Amino acid sequence: MSARTVRTVTGRTDHVVVVGAGLAGLSAALHLLGAGRRVTVVEREALPGGRAGRLDRGGYRIDTGPTVLTMPELADEAFAAVGERLRDRVELLPLHPAYRACFADGSALDVHTDAAAMEAEVERFAGAREALGYRRLRTWLTKLYAVQMRRFIDTNFDSPLGLLTPDLARLAALGGFSTLDARIGGFLRDERLKRVFSFQSLYAGVAPARALAAYAVIAYMDTVAGVWFPRGGMHALPRAMAAAAEKAGAQLRLGHDVTRLERSGDRITAVVTADARIPCDAVVLTPDLPVVHRLLGRRPRRPLRLRHAPSAVVLHAGTTRTWPQLAHHTLSFGAAWGRTFDELTRTGSLMTDPSLLITRPTAADPSLAPAGRHLHYVLAPCPNTDIGPDARSWSDLGPRYRARLLRTLERRGLTGIAAAIEEECLVTPADWTALGHAAGTPFSVAHTFAQTGPFRPRNLVRGTANAVLAGCGTTPGVGVPTVLLSGKLAAARVTGRTGGGR
Repeated sequence: MSARTVRTVTGRTDHVVVVGAGLAGLSAALHLLGAGRRVTVVEREALPGGRAGRLDRGGYRIDTGPTVLTMPELADEAFAAVGERLRDRVELLPLHPAYRACFADGSALDVHTDAAAMEAEVERFAGAREALGYRRLRTWLTKLYAVQMRRFIDTNFDSPLGLLTPDLARLAALGGFSTLDARIGGFLRDERLKRVFSFQSLYAGVAPARALAAYAVIAYMDTVAGVWFPRGGMHALPRAMAAAAEKAGAQLRLGHDVTRLERSGDRITAVVTADARIPCDAVVLTPDLPVVHRLLGRRPRRPLRLRHAPSAVVLHAGTTRTWPQLAHHTLSFGAAWGRTFDELTRTGSLMTDPSLLITRPTAADPSLAPAGRHLHYVLAPCPNTDIGPDARSWSDLGPRYRARLLRTLERRGLTGIAAAIEEECLVTPADWTALGHAAGTPFSVAHTFAQTGPFRPRNLVRGTANAVLAGCGTTPGVGVPTVLLSGKLAAARVTGRTGGGR
């Protein structure tokens, strides 16, 4: 653990109420329980999971949130806080390949996390020179991760001065403050390969040409550390975390929407739902930032308005058939690249030549669909409602965009997909807005430099002595691994146990 002292909430912290049973809230609950706190978790939905929820439709078990699991050791750390092990609760299936990347020229690359297998695949795909570049890139990504995780991701910041450590110089020496495109281009020349190691910046809300090279740490998680899938779907993870929390003594109140927070001076004294008042000594708030600010009765004091990441249209499709060219995760790239990012982050237009993530969870776990059926998840990034079509526009736009996506998939080899769909659910920015997500995006606040690390909305609430934030809108940021860490870091603000430093 780090010896650095960080600010914590003041006063008694015997009973902590966690608002939200998503991955962040459940992580916070487990770490708080491990530190001897009494914990009540209040969740508006009937199931735990938050964004990582589940929809049961026609025999299909659909994950409504993230589909990619990396760094499962961070979840294991939360289980370990209450003396449990992740593997005793959830069976994790390693994915080989982690991804399949399909390109507009008809070529395809399997992305392996094993170094030798990936080097051989890159050599087959793009030649010996690129294979050598991949080896050098892998070494750099590993060093980048080691420097960032210790001091910049798994840590609480009280001010930007917290950045001033020897690791900042190490990060600079690794080129972490150059642009992602340029840094990846120093190792690889093949434009297709460069996309495989830079597309992740989209979910951080910044184009690779403008993103800091430090964000390549996400590519480390995807392409080096490994990708996993929980048997039973991604929702199996929060379900197991909730069960472990209950076993450790937490009280879970599911199906209870928090309507307000009671205050006395600068302290939150109770969390109030429609049918209960729950006294507390401290509170961890995990909803999206607009909901948190409404509950707190305050506005953020940032000089500039927060910039949000792009949103996504998601088509969940239960089908009577599948297509052999699809891996568990398939990246279907259009020919356009730079223009795509301009559309998503600047002009607010729908992608004219879309790059898509297609997930086929029944490839690993056929039990998620009826016998002989298949489940597909098609994620199409789109502009958020701040710069693109507003939430109301999607009632008409959604069905038209669905048809457009299906035509694109047909052209890219998923012949007959429209006719094969027997159950479906289309999710658009209007649905994300209805769930309370700012700018109609599930990816929250973009990871621009001014919204990263100590510059991101902090997890200690100014003017409130005993409230802490967790979730993707606060530190360290967006994604399953970082959201799990956000819960740990929030718990540390309550308990005084510092985050960071392995």
